Amino acid sequence: MKIKVTLIQPVIEWENIQSNLEHLDHMLKAILGKTDLILLPELFSTGFTMNTSVLSENMEGNTTLWMLKQATFLKAVIAGSIIIKENQSLYNRLIWTYPDGKIQYYDKRHLFRMGRENAYYSPGRKKTVMNISEWRILPLICYDLRFPVWSRNTGIYDLLIYIANWPAGRREVWKTLLRARAIENQCFVIGVNRVGMDGNKLEYAGDSMVVDYKGNVIFEMEPHTESQLTCELDLMELKDFREKFPVHLDADEFSLQ
Repeated sequence: MKIKVTLIQPVIEWENIQSNLEHLDHMLKAILGKTDLILLPELFSTGFTMNTSVLSENMEGNTTLWMLKQATFLKAVIAGSIIIKENQSLYNRLIWTYPDGKIQYYDKRHLFRMGRENAYYSPGRKKTVMNISEWRILPLICYDLRFPVWSRNTGIYDLLIYIANWPAGRREVWKTLLRARAIENQCFVIGVNRVGMDGNKLEYAGDSMVVDYKGNVIFEMEPHTESQLTCELDLMELKDFREKFPVHLDADEFSLQ
């Protein structure tokens, strides 16, 4: 009951979809047959842009097709978010593509108003737990990390993922909250972030990492450096810990209105 996960921490060329996909082609070739799940950052094909009228695609667009092709070729699930237009609304949508051609998705719930994301995108309304073998995985996006109620584990997932464009100026917040989410939810947590500079002159340090259910950082990528990392996680270790330290049995009940 182990899973191999590959974190991709790339430089993203501002608003250049084709260039970014070609660049990722080269980064992904080296992991053929070596992983079960590949994670790309938030808005990996464009950067964190509000130029939605020009850069949005539909679910049959080139980037989704590219993801499907990569998933089939690499024999692994591949996930990352892109700008999707659907029914006249725009979404920061995490696309989750399986090697067999199946697609699931999650629309970002919490839109970053300080960057005016809420003026250009519509918020998502529901979470979606993804499955790879016996692993139950909840993928969320960037600003969602600041809202623990949305990620609250009611026994529905084992691995919590955040893909992001999280600026270097707030990197200590990023690292602290990833550990907090792991501890409070008794789960593995993965944060995948980009590096480089975007079109708004914001710098990104990356700081992509894997945190265990005790809040320990067990894998961490070199900051400010484009790279990739493949790690292995053990579901039995998590289950054993939950049985020995069943905090969830004393959790408060609540519901989102």
